[in-house]
Amino acid sequence: MRLKELKIDPSTMKLEVDMMEEQGNFAIVVCKGTAKMTKLPPHGETKIITHQGKVKRVKFDEGEEF
Repeated sequence: MRLKELKIDPSTMKLEVDMMEEQGNFAIVVCKGTAKMTKLPPHGETKIITHQGKVKRVKFDEGEEF
């Protein structure tokens, strides 16, 4: 899976991300107390699909320079 679950501290409800540990571009999606991170492709689209105010899926459409 491309989505990596991130830990949210339940006592403070805070999310901490070490930006020096992650390389490249990435996106973090939070829904219903759950946070997930995904790396963004060098060429392409990453779409966050929602339904009734909730995240249903994350879709990737990648391409490559010719």
